[in-house]
Order: sequence, then C-alpha cells, then structure tokens
Amino acid sequence: MLPTHGRYDYAAWRGRTPYAWPNGGKLAVYLGVNLEHFAFGEGLGAELAPGGPQPDILNFAWRDYGNRVGAWRLLETLDELALPATLLLNSAMYDYAPDLIAAHRARGDEMAGHGRTNSERQSVLPEAEEATLIADSTAAILAAEGTAPRGWLSPWIAESRTTPDLLAEAGYRYTMNWCADDAPVWMRTRGRPLLAMPYPQEVNDIPSIVGRKDGGDAFAQMILDDFHERLRQTRDGLPQVMGIALHPYIIGQPHRMRHLRRALAEIAQHRDTVWITTAGAIFDHVAALPPGIVPGDPRVAA
Repeated sequence: MLPTHGRYDYAAWRGRTPYAWPNGGKLAVYLGVNLEHFAFGEGLGAELAPGGPQPDILNFAWRDYGNRVGAWRLLETLDELALPATLLLNSAMYDYAPDLIAAHRARGDEMAGHGRTNSERQSVLPEAEEATLIADSTAAILAAEGTAPRGWLSPWIAESRTTPDLLAEAGYRYTMNWCADDAPVWMRTRGRPLLAMPYPQEVNDIPSIVGRKDGGDAFAQMILDDFHERLRQTRDGLPQVMGIALHPYIIGQPHRMRHLRRALAEIAQHRDTVWITTAGAIFDHVAALPPGIVPGDPRVAA
C-alpha cells in the first residue's frame, strides 16, 4: 500500500456542492503579508545571491530592508487601495519592530501565527520542542493582541508528521500549510478538525522572484493572470479562494512595488463582485456553513 497522510480524503472538484461568499460572489481574495525576522550570522533565510561564510551581511541586510522600509511601503499601498491583510507573523517581530505591527493593528489586520523566526524549521524538532515553538509564538501574539491567533503558517511551510495535531491542540482553527486545493477543506487531527486554508505556493514572491528569478512585472502579471482566470473558472458555480503571498523584503523593493501596486489596484476595482477579505474571515464563513457543504466536514459521517 502506498503510504498516506490520512488527513483528508480525495474529493474531486467536479461534483462538489456550490456555496457563495458573504457578498454572493464566488471568488474570495486575501493578502498574506509575511512579517519575518532572522537570526544574524546563523540559521535559515532566503537569499538574493549565494551567501558566503557567516555572517552573510549581503543577505541579512537585504532581508532586514523589508522590516525597515519595504513593509512600510507595502502598508502605504494597502491604505491607498483600502485592502485588508492577514499578517503571517514571526513572534520575534514584537521585540524587533513593534511599531510596524502596531501600524497593522491600527488597520484592523488579522494576526496569524508564523513561528518564532524564519531562521528555524519546526519539522526537524522532537514533538515536545515543536509544541513549545507553537506555544511560544501563540503566547506572544495573545499577550500583544489580547486574542490568540486562529491561523498558522509554518516557517518554510515545514511540518512534522504531528504538526496538524499540535496546532489543533494549541487552539488553532485553520492551517495554511496544506496547499492542495482552491477551496477550504477540513482535515483530521487527533483532536478537533483543522481547516486547510488555500495558500499560494506559486502566486508567492519567494518561489517566483527568488526561486525562478521572475521580474516584478512578471510577478504582477502572474497575480493578474491568476485572478482573471479564477473569475472565469468560477462560472462553474463553485467558490474559490485566491491568496497572494507577499514578503516585504522582496516585494517592497521599489522596482517591484510599482508593479504590485498596479496589480492590486486592478483587483480592487472588482471589490463589488469579489470578496476581498482576510483568511480568518474566510474561516468564519466556512465554519458557519451547513453540514456537508465543505469536503471533510467532521459533522458528516464518513
């Protein structure tokens, strides 16, 4: 037998039960803004150019530009276009750049867990240490925001075999790690179910710009191509979720920000028919649907 994860069953796109988003439309769009901090002289981190021996000043400073400058330029664009965001938040950012998080808090943006720092992977930790990492990140957000985060994206989308179980036990309601569908899907854990929220592995500036070396214009065009094709596809009556993953140290560079602003402005023009929202609001809507609408619904007997 082929090994399987056992978290969800196969559910073909064709034949699913249609439902609508709160505005009556079929396409929900959210922006996942990754606010990340990195260790100096050690650990993981995306690279602009192949790094030399540590301390790797070139790449550390390039990433640090995101928190010092790029994230603020992105905030200006979000404000100009009146776009909400879901922050995928390294908890180390509370100590490093608290005023940046405060600016997002003032906008009412959602705070989601994204580990302690992007210099580590939770997938290589023993279960007890991984549970501690999740607990540390969660506690920091709870202390600063007054409410615990409901969504989680692992640094580097790295999971152990028990990550979904640990997230459910820590109180999380949805995960962005499982990018296998265009609509939310319920997942089994050893505790309460966890909703798999679609998160973009391709409409994401790290694999596009860092991995494939796409230019800012190509990435913006990818966003628009994805958006308009999804609008066409939703003629089948089935709802979709489109995420756009942004890292300020990448997309916040001026020559890329100009192209991103153009793409987001075009999407914003469709706000009457497209639900531009947060991942948490998508979870709330899906969790309130009648039993059996969403694949893997735990309220329906297998």
